[in-house]
Amino acid sequence: MAGKPNPKLPTIERLTRSAVHYLERYSSSENNLRKVLERRVLKACRYHDRDPSDFAGMIDTVVRKCTGSGLVDDRTYAETKTASLRRRGGSRRKIEAQLAHKGVDRETIQSVLDDVSVSEEDAAGVYARRRRLGPFRNDADRQARRERDLAAMCRAGFSFDIAVRVIDAADDNDS
Repeated sequence: MAGKPNPKLPTIERLTRSAVHYLERYSSSENNLRKVLERRVLKACRYHDRDPSDFAGMIDTVVRKCTGSGLVDDRTYAETKTASLRRRGGSRRKIEAQLAHKGVDRETIQSVLDDVSVSEEDAAGVYARRRRLGPFRNDADRQARRERDLAAMCRAGFSFDIAVRVIDAADDNDS
């Protein structure tokens, strides 16, 4: 039975192929691509008993090459991710946290979020519909579950005021 092949020591060509292969499957920020390549180098260095810092220059070169060729663009990544999360009912706080986790800088995050056309209340309505909260719940359970629904909205990153307006909407057309 054949196992996984042993990892080869990184070269610029190998790292470039890995980066392109990753970017064909996933959109990524510059910092996230760097982390992906660092994990690959670390795995190979552990196997070959080498120091990963010896390959830091190669990682920088590959990331610069990908950024320069347009394969990686933090602004485009942030816009795409923000639009996707807003369509699914993501709050501003949740989007900020996810983009920051992926390594997008604060100025880019703020700039992209300021340009978003979907309001926070509309996103909260989408979230409530997806989770069947408040006006999207059957009438028998609605009042008994109000506090839980408000808590779920707040945990999702929406302000208490917005959560109250969405959860207490008269029917599913109001939110």
